[in-house]
Parts: sequence; structure tokens; C-alpha cells
Amino acid sequence: MSGGIEVISFGCRLNTFEAEVMKREAGAAGLGADGQTAIIINTCAVTAEAVRQARQSVRRARRDNPNARIVVTGCAAQTQGATFAAMAEVDAVIGNEEKLQAESYRALPDFGVAASEKIRVNDIMSVRETAGHMVDAIEGRARAIVQVQNGCDHRCTFCIIPYGRGNSRSVPMGAAVEQVKRLVGNGYGEVVLSGVDMTSWGADLPGSPRLGALVQSLLRHVPDLQRLRLSSIDSVEADEALVEAIGSEPRVMPHLHLSLQAGDNMILKRMKRRHAREDSIRFCAELRQARPDIVFGADLIAGFPTETDEMFENTLRLVEDCGLTHLHVFPFSPREGTPAARMPQLPKAVGKERAARLRASGDAAYRQHLQRSVGRTAKVLIEREGLGRTEDFTVTELHSGLPGEIVNATITGETGERLLAVPSSAARAAA
Repeated sequence: MSGGIEVISFGCRLNTFEAEVMKREAGAAGLGADGQTAIIINTCAVTAEAVRQARQSVRRARRDNPNARIVVTGCAAQTQGATFAAMAEVDAVIGNEEKLQAESYRALPDFGVAASEKIRVNDIMSVRETAGHMVDAIEGRARAIVQVQNGCDHRCTFCIIPYGRGNSRSVPMGAAVEQVKRLVGNGYGEVVLSGVDMTSWGADLPGSPRLGALVQSLLRHVPDLQRLRLSSIDSVEADEALVEAIGSEPRVMPHLHLSLQAGDNMILKRMKRRHAREDSIRFCAELRQARPDIVFGADLIAGFPTETDEMFENTLRLVEDCGLTHLHVFPFSPREGTPAARMPQLPKAVGKERAARLRASGDAAYRQHLQRSVGRTAKVLIEREGLGRTEDFTVTELHSGLPGEIVNATITGETGERLLAVPSSAARAAA
């Protein structure tokens, strides 16, 4: 590319949202306006593999754009700033808070400075507020993402993210409602609420409201919002109003991604999680009873330190016991500075083998979910030509409608990877 700003984003939905804010703020600061290309790499630190991919992306960006200005930011930059600053390909490293502010891009160092002078990373733990960054649209996406929370107050023994994101802080309810109104006014039929530890939303606000109050307020004050989707939540922190909204409000999408991590109580304790295996099973069963069409995804870690074969089997059985269909599986990755990195480690091959078994179980459950869906009707949000997602977030091939449009469809088949559908009117005509 020649001139302008490109953002390469890794990791979570929150990074995707923040990439739009970064592009806007960097542009406002004049980055890329002089005809020189600026590439901002928005990193993830959740695993060692994520950091490796970010470093690889830096090298590729420099190889493909030898004269570009390359800026690295995100969670890996926050936690390992010196590592990226030491890379000859990198011109500047800025922190997770700084990346959302135009002045950070105005203050970038000149080319060729020493590694220590490249770093603009402040103490993320000192940040006490999160602004409701207004974004008119998420470029190239059919659904809009709204950040309502950032950071995390918990200290799970395996997780580096609090040190990249800081302590939990919430976007005030009024600001979140206004942003969703604006996005719906711009034509978005689906809005996704996102955060690092979203179910802790509100704890730092006056009166300590809970996430359920925010969800119900959005539904009440934005009547034209067709679909509200929640990103990953911690089921043990789901409050009564949230469970009620998910169970009874058709505009809340019947798909939840749960931060479960494991299905063995001893491993959960060593992870310093706040729930037991039984809590996860009960939560899924109660919500499924209230809303039979709901589907669950989950994050699961295989090969955590001290995990025995029996402990792993408890996690493997959780796929069936909770009825999980959309899995994110990670072999354990020790992150320097976390307690789990100092625990007795399992051989990497064991973690990889167990992760493969978990993925195979998840794939089988997903195929069963596809088969059960055939013959049903669904409202499919078109993401790009010929492809969309149902209310339960299942990828669906549908050759009808424009990106962003919601099409009433009948599921006619499945490929083992996605659903096949036709518009419901066409299905009726064929019958």
C-alpha cells in the first residue's frame, strides 16, 4: 500500500472494535497524511503463539512495506514492550490506553531512534476510567461492536491479560445506550456488547449496577435494535436480570460464549477460577430450560500444569454435560509472570494431544448441532455475499440479501461445516 493507515488486529472482538477507534484517532493526528504508509499492529497476549504471530506480522509488514512507519500496540505491546522495541522493523511501541488517543500518534518518535526511546507505554493499572468511544461503523462488518467494559480485577493463575488491560472499568450506561442508538440509526441490525470481563460491568459505577440492567436498558431505550449479542461472559457472575433477559427476550441472541477454561474442580481451583464444574452444568441447563434454542460456546484449556488424565477427562465430558457446540480450545501456554508458569509443567506434546481430543469432541458436537438445525427456520444476518449467521451464530450459506440485511430463511441442509439455506418464501414456493 502507499500512503494512509492500515491496522492489523489480532485476538478478541474488543481489539476489532478498538482498531476502528485507533484508525480514526491516528488519522486525526495526521498519521499517514504525508503520503507515507503507517501500519499499526494491534497485538494479543493471551498465548505465546499469539505473541509469535504478532512478531511474524511485524516482520512481514516491513518486508512488504520497506518505507512504512510501523507502530506496535495492544496487549503484547503493553506486557512485552521492550521485546517489540528491540525489533529493528518497529518504529514505535504504544500502550493499550495510549493507542486510543490522537495525541499518542502525534508524539511518535522519529525513525532510527534507540529501542528505549521507541516505547510509549504507561502503567495500565493507573487507568481508572474507560471512555465510550463512539464509532459510526465497523468497517467491512455487518454487525457493530460496542465496548462497554475493559480490564479485569480477577487474577486467574494462567492469565496475563489484566497486566495488558488493567483493572476493570465500565462505560457508563447512558454512554453505551447513546452509542447503540447511533449505530442502529446508521443501519446496523445487530450490535455486539464486548469487554474483557463483561460480567463485571458496573461494579465501578455509582450504585454498582449489573450487566443485566445494562442489557435491559438497551432493549428498552433502543426499540429499533433488532439483535443484541453478548460476547464472552463469565457464567458464575451472570446476574438475575441478565439471565432473565437472555431467557425471555427474543432480541437477545440465543448464543453465549462462556469462559469455562476447565471441567475439573481441582484444576479450576488451581486456575483460581470462581466457579465449580457443577456451576457450569447447572447454568447451561437452567438457561436451556428457559430458552430451548440457545447454544453455548466455551473457552477450554488443555494440559494445565498438574492436570492428570482423570482431570482432563472431566473437562472432556463437559462438552456433553454442558451441551457445548462452539469451542475455543487452547493447549496451555505458560505466560511469564503468572503463577501457573511456576507450577509443575506437563510436556507440550501432552497438551497438544489433549487439545486435539477436545477439538474433535467439539467438532462432533458442532456437526450434531448442524444436523439438528436442518428443516428449521432462521433469521440470517448476511455478512458478505452468499454467507451469513443465524441467531445462534451458526455460519450459513444463503444466496440472498445484502451485507447487513437480515433474511428470513429455511435451513435445507448442511455441509458438516456450515448450514445451507434458502429464503423462506422460496422454500414455500418449492413446497
